[in-house]
Amino acid sequence: MTTETATVHRLAPAVAARLLGVVLCAVAVLILACTLAIAVLDLHTVLLLVPVLLTVAVLVACWWAWRTKGWVVRMTPEGYRVQWVRGVGAAAARWKDVEDAVTTTVAEAPVVVLRLRDGRTTTIPVEMLAVDREAFVRDVQDHLQRGHGLRKL
Repeated sequence: MTTETATVHRLAPAVAARLLGVVLCAVAVLILACTLAIAVLDLHTVLLLVPVLLTVAVLVACWWAWRTKGWVVRMTPEGYRVQWVRGVGAAAARWKDVEDAVTTTVAEAPVVVLRLRDGRTTTIPVEMLAVDREAFVRDVQDHLQRGHGLRKL
């Protein structure tokens, strides 16, 4: 999604599906434990509504979090911010602080590395993004050029 003020690159659907799968497995274990407790302790089956309602609440919370905070990279004319990436390095910086941007592979996965003037780096795994790799690189290059005050010929 591109606007005049910011470009936002969201979480890839495959990554979101994996995260949701982990949540669903955890909820299934909770429901199984409650079912076994009801059977063993001879409790009323109405108590099974508690984990079911908890499941609905967890799924709504996951949907809300993915909807509002489901972006991975946000680029503005001033700088960028990265979230949801473990080992990203510098999670935010101004474009003027970025020395250059390179593409490489880390652990056989394509990444974009933004090298900052102070020696820090930001590593963005492109497979986490719901965008084509080349389109993301072009977007980073455009923001970097504008951030340094350069215009296209």
